Amino acid sequence: MGYIPSVNRYKTMPYKRCGKSGLLLPAISLGLWHNFGSVDDFENGRKIVQRAFDAGITHFDLANNYGPIAGSAETNFGKMLQLDFPGNLRDELVISSKAGYDMWPGPYGEWGSRKYLIASLDQSLKRMQLDYVDIFYSHRFDPNTPLEETMMALDTIVKQGKALYAGISSYSATDTKRAADILKQLGTPCLIHQPRYSMLDRWVEGGLMDVLEEYGIGCIAFSPLAQGMLTDKYLNGIPEKSRAANPNGYLQTSDITPEKVERLKQLNQIAKQRDQSLAQMALAWLLKDKRITSVLIGASSVEQLDNNLASLNNTSFTSEELKAIESILAE
Repeated sequence: MGYIPSVNRYKTMPYKRCGKSGLLLPAISLGLWHNFGSVDDFENGRKIVQRAFDAGITHFDLANNYGPIAGSAETNFGKMLQLDFPGNLRDELVISSKAGYDMWPGPYGEWGSRKYLIASLDQSLKRMQLDYVDIFYSHRFDPNTPLEETMMALDTIVKQGKALYAGISSYSATDTKRAADILKQLGTPCLIHQPRYSMLDRWVEGGLMDVLEEYGIGCIAFSPLAQGMLTDKYLNGIPEKSRAANPNGYLQTSDITPEKVERLKQLNQIAKQRDQSLAQMALAWLLKDKRITSVLIGASSVEQLDNNLASLNNTSFTSEELKAIESILAE
């Protein structure tokens, strides 16, 4: 028998309004940045997606270059949709993709030109076997392309019906204001911003979160566990098969300094007192901010997914806990 979604899938997951839009997103969303490419176990990824949906995760986040090989995460996800989400189940999903980073050779395969963004989404739709995505992002700000051109491409994509909403990722506060103003004039509001945000990476607090609140733009945080640093994985050194041990990975051994490990151990003690893992507390810490629509997690196993989902059991903090956490992070 094939996959049959749980009838209780909407019983426990909280859903939050994305900015001032009509769209609700789950407090925890699943990103397919890692673990869903052509080099990964397809059936393992399929089980993770099934379990996520059963737990109320309706939002699945991709990008054109996710893999490896670039594009293969979208291809695999498209196969999963065909196998496990037939018919009207598509209407219970919020699927996003992005374009901005290097995807194909030559001058038209990255950044923010109209040619690249529209061509990239066409390719993404073919890989995922979809007529449209729910959200399409400009994956990064392009300093060499007029922002008007990039935003007009998003506007065109929405008005063509290839995406329902437009979003931006990793834009500064100033560029976010400019982008939102342009999109508003075009009649396609900016739905959502996807910045990197965690206890260890708080750049968004320097103005971006205020802009998002002012403009009514939702916020979905990626790398909420700082590429795995905000887990118990690195409390006693660097495991052999961890991301930090991979010389080609985003997280490097040089990032795991003795000072940082000591801070992680102190944070872990607070998490234990809350009956949470460090990862669960780190996710809950982000979700305490009402301006955060959703946190975007990755998962390499169903067990890891379930562990992260358990963060929703306790998302409130005492003032003493918050003071203690701030004290540790300020060291």
